[in-house]
Amino acid sequence: MPTFDISSELDMQEVRNAVDQAAREITSRYDFKNTGSAVELGDGIITLCSSSEDRLAAARQVLEEKLVRRKVSLKGVSFGPVADAAGGTVRQEALLAAGITSDKARELNKFIKNLGMKGVSSQAQGDQLRVSSKKRDMLQEVIAALKEADFAIPLQFGNFRD
Repeated sequence: MPTFDISSELDMQEVRNAVDQAAREITSRYDFKNTGSAVELGDGIITLCSSSEDRLAAARQVLEEKLVRRKVSLKGVSFGPVADAAGGTVRQEALLAAGITSDKARELNKFIKNLGMKGVSSQAQGDQLRVSSKKRDMLQEVIAALKEADFAIPLQFGNFRD
């Protein structure tokens, strides 16, 4: 029976490269001189710091440009609120999404069921979703429908088997 897996992952090497490029650009650009602006990558989180909110917004724009250029989906990055930090500076954290949560898995299952394709079933397996059908063509239609819909997370389709 043909199956495929739906997953939601970010290429952490590309994220690291984008953060490094953004940090390098921020340290060399004239409009960021003496603002204390910085971009740092932690464990599953990106931290942006600056002296004012408008410089923080500009740093965020630089980071987003670098992520897009490295082909990292911005759907996998969720920016938190801007918070005050020590010394009159501001800080913002961005969480990196990894895996499909149980709520998103339910939403994907419901979407696949609502497609109304006979013989197509889906089930959650950890942080992935496995979709199976008797016909490969139906699975390809499911992939096309999922690509058109917006679930606010990056989706990858892999492990396609006959």
